[in-house]
This record gives sequence, C-alpha cells and structure tokens, in this order.
Amino acid sequence: MTNNKIIPKILRERVKVALDFYPQLKDVCIEFKVKKNIKKSTMQARPTFDSFFKTRKKRKYLILISKRFKISGKEFSTLDIPDDIFIGWIGHELGHIMDYQNRSRWNLIWFGIQYLFSENHIIDAERAADRFAVQHNMEDYILKTKNFILNHADITEVYKNRMKRYYLSPEEIMLLVKKRDTVKESL
Repeated sequence: MTNNKIIPKILRERVKVALDFYPQLKDVCIEFKVKKNIKKSTMQARPTFDSFFKTRKKRKYLILISKRFKISGKEFSTLDIPDDIFIGWIGHELGHIMDYQNRSRWNLIWFGIQYLFSENHIIDAERAADRFAVQHNMEDYILKTKNFILNHADITEVYKNRMKRYYLSPEEIMLLVKKRDTVKESL
C-alpha cells in the first residue's frame, strides 16, 4: 500500500482489489474510514474540506463506510457482505473520486450544492460513478453488487425501485461494456 492511502486493516485486501482497477488514483490521497452509521448511505465518497482550497493534484478524499446498513428494516453488516459485492461498492465510490478529480474547485463546490438539493443531479452523479467503474473494467463487481440488492428477498420493492432510479441497470452496464469493447477493438 502506498503512503497516500489510509485503509483499516480489516478492509485492506478488498479495497486494494478495487484500487487496482484505478491506476490513475495511485498518487491520490484517499482515506477509507469505517463509521458506526452514515445517514442515507452505505458508503460515501467526498473530498476533505481542506481540499476545496488546494489544486486538483493535492486534493484528499474520504470514503466513509457504514459499519451496518438497514434496508427495509433488516440490518446487514457491511464488513460481512461477500467480497465481490464489497469490492463493487468500493469501485463505485472510487468512480465518484474519478469524477471529482476532473472538476475545478468551483465546479466541485457547485456539484456538492446541487447534490444536496437536486434529485436529478443525484441521479446523474450516481450513474456517472457507475460509468467510471465500467470504464475501468469493474463491471463484474458492479453487477454482483446490483444483483445482491435487486435479487435479495428481504429488500423491499421501494428500495429496489430507488436503486433502479438512481443507478445504471444491469442492461445499461452491459451496453456500456459492449460499447467500450467495440472502441478497444477498433484501436
């Protein structure tokens, strides 16, 4: 592990697998932190506050991971979900960091404000993170994560519909993979 990544020992192996798909983040400072609870999220990627005053190359990011999450009244331990699903979740969060890296300081601030107040912006941001993950060949992990949620008997249709609304569908992911592979073949 490089000096610019802070990863709790319990997460290290799974996080490293996801990071290996993002060589562009090798020099980016990222801290992974397990929290008792994150409101309305299982995981959350964001720049640190002081990053708003730094150049893109010197920004630092935080990925918060809720120790437990509830879906439809049933509680799950985030740390105990199968490795592939956890890696997919981390891959999605790293997709957010890729998105943040491409933004200027003012654009990043505006992005955060829009995320707080616009449901359409949330949808755009979540789908962009999925696209980054697919562009980085993480589709197998992302699909396993989505299938975990969409096919889990204890998860209500309300939550599943929220997932369908905010994130790319498995079909959309496969279309992106096909498009990505076609472009690679033509090069």
